[in-house]
Amino acid sequence: MSKMNIAVIFGGQSSEHDISCISVQTVAKAINQEKYDITYVGITKEGHWLLVPTLESIADGSWRESKVSAVLSPDATKKELIMMGDDGVSTKTIDVIFPVMHGMYGEDGTIQGLFEMAQIPYVGCGVFASAAGMDKVYTKIIVDDLGINQADYVLVRAADVFKSESDTSVMDEQVKRVEDKLDYPVFIKPSKAGSSQGVSKAHDRAELIDGLKVAAQHDTKILVERNITGREVECAVLGSAIDVSASGVGEILAAAEFYDFDAKYTNAESKTVISPELPEGKEEEIREAAKAIFAALDGYGLSRVDFFLEKDTNKIVFNEINTLPGFTSISMYPMLWKAQGMSIEELVETQIQLALERKY
Repeated sequence: MSKMNIAVIFGGQSSEHDISCISVQTVAKAINQEKYDITYVGITKEGHWLLVPTLESIADGSWRESKVSAVLSPDATKKELIMMGDDGVSTKTIDVIFPVMHGMYGEDGTIQGLFEMAQIPYVGCGVFASAAGMDKVYTKIIVDDLGINQADYVLVRAADVFKSESDTSVMDEQVKRVEDKLDYPVFIKPSKAGSSQGVSKAHDRAELIDGLKVAAQHDTKILVERNITGREVECAVLGSAIDVSASGVGEILAAAEFYDFDAKYTNAESKTVISPELPEGKEEEIREAAKAIFAALDGYGLSRVDFFLEKDTNKIVFNEINTLPGFTSISMYPMLWKAQGMSIEELVETQIQLALERKY
């Protein structure tokens, strides 16, 4: 039996480029090489698509020195990679794509649109679910209709933050909008940034203004959100909007005041707990909420849905959804499924099969 050709695409232009380069190594090692012929395509931070020679070159970073470009043709009649180097131009037919990309240009529906134009099956959520899930403001708008608790929020436009540099009354107006609806402390989040890039916590007006200026560097929309004090819990889902399965629940014990980029990836004091003790009925409530949110966004393949278990009230409060969650050694998504008896190899194969079964 001939092997299927799978393109594993990683890297990208987002702030999560380096995390993608770690995640892809986990995924690649889990792909059945007797069944699939793997082609690695790395996208540099500058947006250059490169043919990656080996998995080892991803680990040591030398893949960025590749002299061969590898771009996906949008021509649906071709379904191929076009490779260009000193030896000329060649092509390779691709049967399925596994994108291992986080953040902008990888998790936000942009590259998914290219896959769909090419009509090549791919792992993960489609264009709409990816775009809506990446945009925290629009995720909230969708979840509002589900009756699931989420934190009160105010939307601030980055354009107004920039305008305030020459007209301080504009910042005064934005601050008033926030303070009229929310009490301090508040969280300030770029609507589409991933891995907590550009996120800050403001305890007063001065910190709010500073946080808005930082967030404005990352996105055109800024979410200012009521602080939720409580436990951070997560649930993994897989399947489709009409047939979705949920894992058990995991808990994040952040080393910092909140689970920012450093706490997630560089602080060894941050911990994850699989199957933590929760009040009676809360695990099932989280699982059902995760499936409902995934379905409402028309999710496909995989997502990780994050919640708070609010202190004192024990209310489940939705935080955000990640439509292409991390696959590093400390990532919650594969750990949650492993706790359910699904190995990383089975998880990766399940995602590939879901990609091949997808109906457009």
